[in-house]
Amino acid sequence: MEQFEPDRLSPAQVAAMRRSFRNGRASLSRRSLLRASAGGALAVGGLGTLSACGIPAAGKTEGGVSSDDRSAKEKTVHFSNWTEYMDVDESGKRHPTLDRFTERTGIKVKYTEDINDNVEFFGKIKPQLAAGQDTGRDLICVTDWLAARLIRLGWVQKLDPSNLPHAYANLSSQFRSPDWDPGRAYSYVWQGISTVIAYNKKALDGVEVKTLSDLLDNPKLKGRVGFLSEMRDSIGMTLLDMGKDPGNFTADDYDAAIARIQKAVDKGQIRRFTGNDYTSDLSSGDFAACIAWAGDVVQLKADSPDIDFIIPDSGYMTSTDNLLVPNKARHKTNAERLIDYYYEPKAAAALAAYINYVCPVDGVKEELAKIDEDAANNPLIIPDKAMAAKSRAFRSLSSKEETEFETKFAKLTGA
Repeated sequence: MEQFEPDRLSPAQVAAMRRSFRNGRASLSRRSLLRASAGGALAVGGLGTLSACGIPAAGKTEGGVSSDDRSAKEKTVHFSNWTEYMDVDESGKRHPTLDRFTERTGIKVKYTEDINDNVEFFGKIKPQLAAGQDTGRDLICVTDWLAARLIRLGWVQKLDPSNLPHAYANLSSQFRSPDWDPGRAYSYVWQGISTVIAYNKKALDGVEVKTLSDLLDNPKLKGRVGFLSEMRDSIGMTLLDMGKDPGNFTADDYDAAIARIQKAVDKGQIRRFTGNDYTSDLSSGDFAACIAWAGDVVQLKADSPDIDFIIPDSGYMTSTDNLLVPNKARHKTNAERLIDYYYEPKAAAALAAYINYVCPVDGVKEELAKIDEDAANNPLIIPDKAMAAKSRAFRSLSSKEETEFETKFAKLTGA
């Protein structure tokens, strides 16, 4: 069995994760991005779990260690997801789409909201996976970079296409073949996360913003620009503005993007680097414009007519949260049936209407319009073909690259 290096974090990676705990996407729950009381940062003690001596070194398998699939005899599936990342009824206690899945299939879903951050969750499941043991979960939802790591380690199972007819047919083309899972052999998208440019019309006071260069260079915006503390988003958007592909860039390209942002920092153009807390800066007008996550913008626009967004001609960044079946899962077939269910337009529409992230399911717009016509016509939830064509993903990084790149980005942001 090929041995894979232990997943120990460099100081730069630890700093990046601390930023995420403090104010990145990890700091607030998916649906409650504007309610600081919800979710909240986790204790950074979870970071130690990744490099603790008590955890066995990560042995790489050849991929997909199955267990005795008990799906036929045990009509259940254990699904771990992020907090507030599922539709709920008015009581706040039931999940209508999960209930309908159970009514149709007889499969009961043990749904657990125990993922608050990718790093913390990886530390939670790593000991069992490294030891070749069942995690107690049949289905997990993690962000693309962690999905890539789990696939690389051989810690998730290859999916059976015969159990995924709707997923195979309806997955949006922009998500079909990431470099870390070509053809989606091991994963399917739960939701997409788009990075755009948001602005406050009142704060702009007539200043035109069309590109990221406007944020970096226009002296009228000095001290009123926000960039994200998440490296892949800020660097990715800058690479696009420079005419580079974030999915296929060199170390020199990365250094050029760092230098481009550093220049703006040095002259006071960028007010600060933030996580989700940019929402208050944007709403108050302290930020006239900033790099933002589309899920936030949907909520901000609903609350304020002054908030809007643009998609630069150069493109925008998209990442994904993904469904995977861990090794030794006891109900793999049931998990695959649940994945497939959420690729049926009706189920996908019900989910999209509640959580307002990018729906990865083609053909959902008509069903979503029956629930919420505004959501169906919102390109931040249902991208049209022109917008989808501008979507770009950040390429996979080696461990060495991640350490080097995060070190440079931490120096840039002062983290």
